[in-house]
Amino acid sequence: QVKLVESGGGSVQAGGSLRLSCAAAGYINTPYCMGWFRQAPGKEREGVAIIGSWGNTNYADSVKGRFTVSEDNAKKTLYLEMNSLEAEDTAMYYCAARTHVTYCSRISTFFDYWGQGTQVTVSS
Repeated sequence: QVKLVESGGGSVQAGGSLRLSCAAAGYINTPYCMGWFRQAPGKEREGVAIIGSWGNTNYADSVKGRFTVSEDNAKKTLYLEMNSLEAEDTAMYYCAARTHVTYCSRISTFFDYWGQGTQVTVSS
């Protein structure tokens, strides 16, 4: 089993930055795909950024150039660096993982493991 715990959310003004962390407990078998999703009230869950254990990343168009996904394998932690935040980025952010895969997807049903989420609120 894999347990994912997000942290780093909070309230920030538009134009500000936040860094989200996702600590993984348990053994994540390679190859794997991990990702960040977000869900705003009344909206569907959106795949924001994904990263495969082979190093490839992919981003939603709405965050390209502003968000960066990375991982620290030694710490078993996934990060999402968010810059130039906009009010539209306000949402609950979730970390997700799927093991034993050789490709990644930003579709939520692709993932097996999910964290509980961390709230990000951006005021304009």
